[in-house]
Amino acid sequence: MSTATDLPPAAGVRLAVQAHGITKRYGRTVALNQAKISIVDGQTHGLVGRNGAGKSTLVSILTGLQAPDEGTVAFGGEPAPPLGDRDAWRGRVACVYQKSTIIPALTVAENLFINRQSLTGGSLINWGRMRRRAGDLLAEYGVLVDPARPAAELTVEQRQLVEIARALSFGARFIILDEPTAQLDAAAIDRLFARIRALQHAGVTFLFISHHLREVYEICQTVTVFRDARHILTSPVADLSQDRLVDAMTGEAVGLRQVADRPAVPDSAPAVLAVSGLGLADQFTDVDLTVRRGEVVGLAGSASSGKVAVGEAVVGLRRPDTGEVRVAGQLIRPGSVPHALAGGIGFVPEDRHREGLVPLLSVAENGTMTIADRFGRFGAIAPGRRRAAAQRFITDLAVKTDGPDQPVAGLSGGNQQKVVMARALANDPVVLVLINPTAGVDVRSKETLLDVVDQAAASGTAVVIVSDELDDLRPCDRVLVMSHGRVVRTVARGWTDNELVAAIEGMTAQSAGQPGGGSDAGSGGSPAGAADVNVDADVSADESSGENSGV
Repeated sequence: MSTATDLPPAAGVRLAVQAHGITKRYGRTVALNQAKISIVDGQTHGLVGRNGAGKSTLVSILTGLQAPDEGTVAFGGEPAPPLGDRDAWRGRVACVYQKSTIIPALTVAENLFINRQSLTGGSLINWGRMRRRAGDLLAEYGVLVDPARPAAELTVEQRQLVEIARALSFGARFIILDEPTAQLDAAAIDRLFARIRALQHAGVTFLFISHHLREVYEICQTVTVFRDARHILTSPVADLSQDRLVDAMTGEAVGLRQVADRPAVPDSAPAVLAVSGLGLADQFTDVDLTVRRGEVVGLAGSASSGKVAVGEAVVGLRRPDTGEVRVAGQLIRPGSVPHALAGGIGFVPEDRHREGLVPLLSVAENGTMTIADRFGRFGAIAPGRRRAAAQRFITDLAVKTDGPDQPVAGLSGGNQQKVVMARALANDPVVLVLINPTAGVDVRSKETLLDVVDQAAASGTAVVIVSDELDDLRPCDRVLVMSHGRVVRTVARGWTDNELVAAIEGMTAQSAGQPGGGSDAGSGGSPAGAADVNVDADVSADESSGENSGV
């Protein structure tokens, strides 16, 4: 079945961008599989999808950073320019990324006209003329920033507007906004949206990528969903209920529940981890968290929610500005990893390559480094005792290795992650903090790692899982959802994929049936026309599984 945007545009309707049949592979990984998107000139078009859906890969193709293996891209009906013609690409499209490309050491004017400075006598920069040009450009697009101001002094909101103005100065009339609200407060978001609407009226087209679906309903006219590297759905926002949108993102039928197999933790179970009033500038504010003996609690949210920073503050990798962390009543020294370990916290970091492993050391050395003092006295280590301890975790976690002495760099990603998990468990922690514990591992390794979580909880360990991957969160007794540095909702066990994704994406369960609405009064039904949403018939559950894991 074709989507609405696959049909010829209505009379007088012009497509600003059209990508069709886009396939991109990285070795065995299929990042995009016959994906497509068509964006009407002058609209703000939303692009949504879970992590790995293929959104970032599409952006890199639409901005000319890489070519697709298959498929075509056109701007205004004309084929995209060759990759090497950067000036031609800049004249057609620009992307304002979540991580700013503004150079802090330069002024606003210098950032606007870098490598395009006004020259005097053929070689000298005419600074006055450049600042005047910058002032005219900023005024034209309603950006109230002093051109002579150092860029380092700009707010996040101002940097984004300067980047948009810079893109428009090249002649581009198609702007991609990648998570533009991630670091903005509510008032700044309102101002950004007002500027987007004003630029739309002036003929600028936007592709708006966000994990906050309420914002998609607020600012976008049309939305496209990617899932598992494929195009799933394109629909006018006004015709699409939020539950249908979340269903398209997850591929789950509403009502299918995933319940942890472990018995519920009784209210009488003692609190093991107590976090109160935890705050860190620009990361999170006033976070409270209590985890009881044998309980598994999840922290979920978008990349900018602050969830990872909270987990790292609990284990001492970050020093919070306010609040405290207690384990079994003992105060943990802020910002001290050794004190956190001594206090009974085990930890699996977000990035095993950067923070979790010493590549040149052996499997045994990596897995037991937190308990090296158990293998000898006065700093001496008995190799046989260490190898014996390593052999136990190799067996328990089914680590595929040539033996305890093999360098850990020689293991597959899944087996490396098992070694990191083994080290977190080595000192028999009373609290286990796991950040994205199954990232980049195969299905079998994921099952093993999550089985370990169940076993740890069954033995009485309090577990915190920081992730927004649904499989990681299934063992949780409850999930705390964070947004913009605050805990905004608690989701009890027994959630459906749709319910949890809706919470993470900024919607309440009560509003899941309301198209574009923010009301919490009742679930409602699908609006008229929602049943006519066009979904590609060639995308089946089987086709969306396997090795398609979009970048």
